[in-house]
Amino acid sequence: MIPEVPRLCFPSWDTIALVQEAATSPFAAWENFYVIVGSSAAALIGLQFVVIALVAELRARSSHREIAAFGTPTILHFSAVLLLAAILSAPWHGLSNAAFALGACGAAGVGYVSIVFRRTRQTRYQPVLEDWLWHIVFPFLAYTALLVSAILLRRDPAASLFVIAGAALLLLFIGIHNSWDTVTFIAVDGAQTPKDSEEKK
Repeated sequence: MIPEVPRLCFPSWDTIALVQEAATSPFAAWENFYVIVGSSAAALIGLQFVVIALVAELRARSSHREIAAFGTPTILHFSAVLLLAAILSAPWHGLSNAAFALGACGAAGVGYVSIVFRRTRQTRYQPVLEDWLWHIVFPFLAYTALLVSAILLRRDPAASLFVIAGAALLLLFIGIHNSWDTVTFIAVDGAQTPKDSEEKK
């Protein structure tokens, strides 16, 4: 009796095509970068909740307008970085869908910055130049760069991905700066008594 020869199982052409596409995808080279950036953004979102809890103890000095103008945007910037990491880590079959998702994020960010600009002007706190730069100008530049890069992604993927990575890092640093700015404000101004505040006035 002739023993049966085990059959060799070869992958289908569809499987081979998917593997080759994943290997040649321009997003593959950025996988580790967005794992690090996305994880950092997720961790900083949790820390920002702690900052908001500290702000809640100063309700006599702060209001919903201040939180909406200076606290909520920081959460959104961290969330945008986390969303970018998720989009660029997804197994896209082409650049068109990824470009559309990135462009939608950029457009939404630009629109939101305009809302933050209006809210900032309505607060009791008078922003200084540093506040306008870190809360309005830099986020606007980051989201605009993201939107433009998404539009040009199919034409020049390599350069566009570098600009997108720069925008993600800028949003991450903006969130870190704004969180630290809030903490230092609480540490310095929050420690003052109402009597001290009246004497300064």
